[in-house]
Amino acid sequence: MLRRRDPMPYASYAEVAPFRSNVAPPPRERASAGQITGRWLLGLTVVAGLVGSLVLGMPALSTDTSTQTQAPQASQGR
Repeated sequence: MLRRRDPMPYASYAEVAPFRSNVAPPPRERASAGQITGRWLLGLTVVAGLVGSLVLGMPALSTDTSTQTQAPQASQGR
């Protein structure tokens, strides 16, 4: 036969809360100079890519009003 399982196998959080551990985790290791430099270079590369795409994309997004108002050269000679 199957044994009936307890509906709450573990103690509730309210009962366990006063018995929290007082052991502090170990301190984080400091990043080396190479890691810091690599992070800066990666960030600089991402920013340069975004700025470059904006600089190259702006002329394609702008409308040139000087070419829209000119008449074709072939019709000027008639």
